[in-house]
Amino acid sequence: MVMTSIDSEAAAESLAQKMVEAQLAACVQVFPVKCFYVWQGQSRREAEYLLLIKTRAALYPALEAFIRAHHAYETPELVLLPITAGSKGYLQWLRAGTLDS
Repeated sequence: MVMTSIDSEAAAESLAQKMVEAQLAACVQVFPVKCFYVWQGQSRREAEYLLLIKTRAALYPALEAFIRAHHAYETPELVLLPITAGSKGYLQWLRAGTLDS
């Protein structure tokens, strides 16, 4: 699973749809979140949309390149979280919904 966040619901939905259509993700969940952080020396509080991207580790390099090409942030969040276990049926569905590597 990969996480990224983006500044608007429309941008989140567009990015999610493009990743699924490119078969870099089997599913993307989009959640509104509040972010508190420091950027370029300034304390910030922003509304963002968190994307939980269901994919396979082998697709991470292509997915990272895809997100960087379609993301407005200078430094987008890109975090890969390994799926260490899951139901057989779900993992088969995830594999079927993504590109073969």
